[in-house]
Amino acid sequence: MGMMMKSMPMPDEICGVLSFDFDGTLHDPDGEMFTEPGFFELLRELREGGWVWGINTGRSQMQTMDGMREAAFPFLPDFLIARERELYTPSEFGRWQPIVEWNRRSAKAHKKMFGKARKVLGRIRQHVEEETEARWVEETGDPAGVIASTVEEMHQIVQLIDKERVGCELLGYLRNSIYLRFSHKDYHKGSSLAEIARRCQVSPQQVFAIGDGHNDIDMLRPEYAGMIACPANAHAEVRSHVGEQGGYICQQPASRGAIEALEYFLLDG
Repeated sequence: MGMMMKSMPMPDEICGVLSFDFDGTLHDPDGEMFTEPGFFELLRELREGGWVWGINTGRSQMQTMDGMREAAFPFLPDFLIARERELYTPSEFGRWQPIVEWNRRSAKAHKKMFGKARKVLGRIRQHVEEETEARWVEETGDPAGVIASTVEEMHQIVQLIDKERVGCELLGYLRNSIYLRFSHKDYHKGSSLAEIARRCQVSPQQVFAIGDGHNDIDMLRPEYAGMIACPANAHAEVRSHVGEQGGYICQQPASRGAIEALEYFLLDG
């Protein structure tokens, strides 16, 4: 059944874009169920008003599909932002099609950035391997990343990275809990969401975004989303950021929080 999942028919006119982080926001492995069924009921209701929705995650496209099957999604999102920067839309047969122009531009920018940042990354790697309990990781498409032993250790590593990358203006990173991957500073959840909004021809004021982790902060900004929120289980830094931006901090965790935020922004008014 999972392989036959399809997205809802697109609305005749798009009035806005809904962007959801996956792990900790829609997908809660500690909850009674991974994703509240009421979330999908609400999406169906919002679809009638012209809203399109998608997942904006650090997971790969394949990992996200596995998670959606695990959570028994009744339909696919209208778009998927994978690894914070790869854009996909589903075909009529439910297969993910890359948005080639954006993905190629991102890949080219990353290749150039990693070439220029080689020495800086070498110094950071040496520190990680010799002076911490963290692991340096290299994967296809992600040639440099770190998995810390604790959140506290990751915080210390981030402080070192911020010192080392001064002068290497293209080198950025995407962090979530004990995981970090280096990335081009211009490609993240926020800029990827802006590209989706551009393609949907909607302004940032017509964009809703919710997330719980450090890598969500990039999209939880007014220049990308006029409506921003975080679930109750969000990291303290994320809650603080959302509050400072005038966003909505939910009382409920994970997908129950997503329902609460959607109701707050789109139904109560």
